[in-house]
Parts: sequence; structure tokens; C-alpha cells
Amino acid sequence: MEMIIDFPGDSRVDAHFSGFTVPTDQPPASSAPTPFAVFLSSIGTCAGIYVLGFCRQRGLSTEGMRIIQRVHSNPFNGMVEKIDLEIQVPPGFPEKYLDSLIRSAELCAVKKHLENPPKFEITTRVPASVA
Repeated sequence: MEMIIDFPGDSRVDAHFSGFTVPTDQPPASSAPTPFAVFLSSIGTCAGIYVLGFCRQRGLSTEGMRIIQRVHSNPFNGMVEKIDLEIQVPPGFPEKYLDSLIRSAELCAVKKHLENPPKFEITTRVPASVA
């Protein structure tokens, strides 16, 4: 997958891929979430995709269901040390599926990549001019 990252003005930095644009910004005049907030939101939304798929496969309603994500950071260096995902289910949700919901959320590709992070290679290049 290739993404184009550009700088549309002020402190905005946007990512473009597959016909989508993910806008990001920095405080104080943020018009979009910060890149780090987008990264963190990808964890909960990815888990949510798997929970949604689990429920749909079994004909279970997701009405009243949500995931609460709590991020715990080290107060000294600001680095994230722990992320809690709490899957809240509505009253009457079948108890026999609760452990399976957890297992489905654990399939999240973002979580798996954090557990086995990729290597980064950062380079610079002056592209040939387009005539």
C-alpha cells in the first residue's frame, strides 16, 4: 500500500490512499485530530471491526454495544504503557458469547502489528521534475 502525505497549510498534514483522505492537525487551532490520536483510534476501531463481524456472523444485534478504550501513559515520558479495551454489551446479550467477543477483538491487525512492530526506513529524494 502506498500513501501520499502532503502539507495543505498551517499545521495540517494529510494522508491520501485508496481514494480516502485522513486529515490531521496539531493544537492549538486543530481542525482535525492529531496523527497520534488517529493512530490510537485505529486500535479501538480495528477491534470494533472484528467484534462487529463476530456479531453479524451470529445474527447478534450491536445496538447498545460499544467499546471503551482507555490509554494509560507513563507520567514521566508520556509513552503509552497500557491500552484497555472494554467491550460494553447491552442487557440481555448472550453470556455464552462474552469470551468469544474478547477473542474476536484480539484478532485486530493493528494490535498484532504493535506486538510485532515493523522496521522503519526513512530516506530523502529529489524527484525528477514533471514536464
